[in-house]
Amino acid sequence: MRVFRSTGRAGFSDAVRDHPDCVEARKLERGVDVDFAEATGLIDTREGAVHVRTGDAIVTGPEGDRWRVSRQHFADKYASRDATRPNAAGPYVSRPYRVLARRMSDAFEVWLADGVSRLTGRPGDWLVDYGDGSLGIVAADVFADTYEILG
Repeated sequence: MRVFRSTGRAGFSDAVRDHPDCVEARKLERGVDVDFAEATGLIDTREGAVHVRTGDAIVTGPEGDRWRVSRQHFADKYASRDATRPNAAGPYVSRPYRVLARRMSDAFEVWLADGVSRLTGRPGDWLVDYGDGSLGIVAADVFADTYEILG
C-alpha cells in the first residue's frame, strides 16, 4: 500500500504536485458546524481515528462527516457565520482556498502532520494537498460536493 506523509512545512508536496494526474481545485463555500477541542483526544473520521489537541477545531460537515483542523490553520480555511463570535463554537463557512489533488486508483495511507494520526484511503478517494504541509483524504462523493476542479 502506498504511504504519503505530511511534512508540516508550507508548500505543496512533490508526491501530489509532480504527479501527471494532479489537478488544481478550489474548496467551495459550504456551511459547517465547528466545536473546539477542550482537551486532547481522538475523533473518528471516515478515513480513521485522528488525534486532536486542545484548541483544534472539530468540523462537522452537512452529511455528518467530521475532521480536525489545527488552530494554526483554521482561520485560513473557515469564517464564522456570526461576525460577533469569531473563534467560538458554532456555524462557519469554508473559505474558497486552493488545493492540489489526485484521484487514487488503489488503497493508500496518509500520515498527518501531527506524526501520530494515520488515515486510510480507498480506490477512487482523493489525496488532497492543502499547501500548508498537510495532506488529507477526501472520499470521491465528498470531493465532488465540496471542491471545484479548476482549468
